[in-house]
Amino acid sequence: MIDGGLEAYVTCVDPSKLPERFCRRRFDAALLAELPGGVDPCAENGEFHTFACAGPMFRSPIAVEVGETVTRDGFVFCDLLSK
Repeated sequence: MIDGGLEAYVTCVDPSKLPERFCRRRFDAALLAELPGGVDPCAENGEFHTFACAGPMFRSPIAVEVGETVTRDGFVFCDLLSK
């Protein structure tokens, strides 16, 4: 997906499954290389959630910047703001 042009950000992390430092990060090869063992790179076990902002399936990219990060209800979330 990344090689195909997908651009995404990690917007939610379950800190019981993945360190909160992964929230706010671009979903890219560097992030995948740093995932701890046992974490599914597609987050099929609810470790994290992403927001896709560009890729071949988009007519045009969605310009975003990372905003505030908060912990709420046991999860870590970050805001994405339109540019």
